[in-house]
Amino acid sequence: MSEEKFDGILLAMAQQHEGGVHELLETFFSFLLRKTDFFTGGTPGAARKLLLEKFQKFEEKALVERRRKEQEKEEAERKRRERIARKQKEEEQAAQMDLDNDSRVTELTDEEAAELQREMDEKARLKEKAKLKEETKQNGGGEESDDDLQDIQKSNKLDEDEDEADKGKLKPNAGNGCDLPNYKWTQTLPEIELKVPIPANFKVKARDVVVVIEKKHLKVGLKGHPPIIDGELENTIKIDECCWVMEDSKTIAITMEKVNKMEWWSRLVKTDPEMNTRKVNPEPSKLSDLDGETRGMVEKMMYDQRQKEMGLPTSDEQKKQDVLKKQVVSGLKWYFSEKKFVHCDPSGPILLYVHLLNCSFFPGICSGYFLPRRGMPEFLFPLQVILILSSFEVMVKSSKLVITATDFI
Repeated sequence: MSEEKFDGILLAMAQQHEGGVHELLETFFSFLLRKTDFFTGGTPGAARKLLLEKFQKFEEKALVERRRKEQEKEEAERKRRERIARKQKEEEQAAQMDLDNDSRVTELTDEEAAELQREMDEKARLKEKAKLKEETKQNGGGEESDDDLQDIQKSNKLDEDEDEADKGKLKPNAGNGCDLPNYKWTQTLPEIELKVPIPANFKVKARDVVVVIEKKHLKVGLKGHPPIIDGELENTIKIDECCWVMEDSKTIAITMEKVNKMEWWSRLVKTDPEMNTRKVNPEPSKLSDLDGETRGMVEKMMYDQRQKEMGLPTSDEQKKQDVLKKQVVSGLKWYFSEKKFVHCDPSGPILLYVHLLNCSFFPGICSGYFLPRRGMPEFLFPLQVILILSSFEVMVKSSKLVITATDFI
């Protein structure tokens, strides 16, 4: 059973206990006393032993996680110091080079001097901007400006090798959703997770916010203020399976279950910028949570998506081509068995025309081609042509098949 399965219910319970963990534990043990025989149903001391075992188990996990975070923090600090030292060394070397260059007097024209001054001013401006950005980051700086958001979008676009249809779309975040200025959301195939920070300078409670979840519409905001989200959802959701809680009195966390569990959303609401769903990367570990049939469908969808990105046929298209290929080879074998030339009937339902590859290398063999009376560009050729050429292409109902000599063995 997943440890996160009941997080929504437990968070809702915790929200109702203003006394914190002490009050929550009081409620839990009171429930065990009143509704179960937990304290008296076993041997003396069994309940206490069970509680201590579970406590020690999760205490060890907490300590391991804390040590891991401390190590990561120390490693990040070490890398930061190394980066600063390396940068200082590079600046010192650059300053020394400038000093050496200054010692050599060079006469510049007015145009060269003006160009040099422009370059120096631009470098100084970029350096100052980078310095301010680094200081803001170290101080836990506030919200990103519009220019920063545009820089992120431009960076996303440069990182992707997109086709014309995907140009201008945002790159998915680590959770296969989008990080937008006012909120962020992630998704799996079954559900959507939405986090909406509340812009308030006081401790926000559930009664202070407005959350309206409908089948195809979502509204979220602070009472008495313009809504943060108010629009039509990208697709339909199951209202009965949706829930929301307040996190740390600062953020609204909403979980919504999709009706169609076999598609990725390109945006949360219709007014959001679109996301490139072709760049979605579902974690393989999540597939283990699905049943066999659903998992097979998801894996097939992922395979077809990769095939499309490489310009290759999908699994369904490949099956159709394999069936057509068998029909083509079967028909050609029949013609060969009758010791006749292969004739592609223009009125037939399968073969439209046959095109031999590299026929210019065999002028003697390929000199017997002709066009039939009906005007269809078909060819007649004997069996040895295929065996010599080793492969040829067949156009079947607008699908190109490559058939090799081994298909006839």
